[in-house]
Amino acid sequence: MREFTLGRTPLTEDEIWLVEHPPVFTLGQAGRREQLLTPGAIPVVASDRGGQVTYHGPGQVVAYPLIDLRRLGIFVKELVYRIEQATIQTLESYGADARRVRGAPGIYVPYAGSSAGSSAGSPAGGEFAGLAKIAALGIKVTGGRSYHGVALNVAMDLAPFSMINPCGYAGLATVDLATLDIAADWNDAATRLGERLQAHFSR
Repeated sequence: MREFTLGRTPLTEDEIWLVEHPPVFTLGQAGRREQLLTPGAIPVVASDRGGQVTYHGPGQVVAYPLIDLRRLGIFVKELVYRIEQATIQTLESYGADARRVRGAPGIYVPYAGSSAGSSAGSPAGGEFAGLAKIAALGIKVTGGRSYHGVALNVAMDLAPFSMINPCGYAGLATVDLATLDIAADWNDAATRLGERLQAHFSR
């Protein structure tokens, strides 16, 4: 992503990469090691994206919108809004009640139960009451061009989220579509998310 972004010219077309990572914890630029509670054997990788610590693994769609913000005529706040909106629309297409939480980038869903690797609700603050995180967001913008993006939990092992304070919030509940009793395979979810991102970033 960095090589692609640094090598871009004004004529380089935007791209959206859809990937699935092996198990890994990533620390954003604001990430602190103390947010890694018990990482065990899962690798920890320092990243130049924004945000704190998160987990990537099989069963999660990671989308990297590589966008020329200047050409599109938008700023970082609008970039984040559009990525979040594409994710919300993807989740809504499966019948999930997806929403934002002010001041906490990412996407959340109502959830009253408990899941492997996390508990319902969050002691991190009242704004998370009755909610669980289903998609994490972290971006980097350099030279007016973006990379990194959003990770949508589809059907994955959620246990590693209990080994960290997700996105820096102690006790923040984390779920996937499977936990919500929504059946979706990786390819279908990736296709839907990719289509929504493309719609939001088409000129």
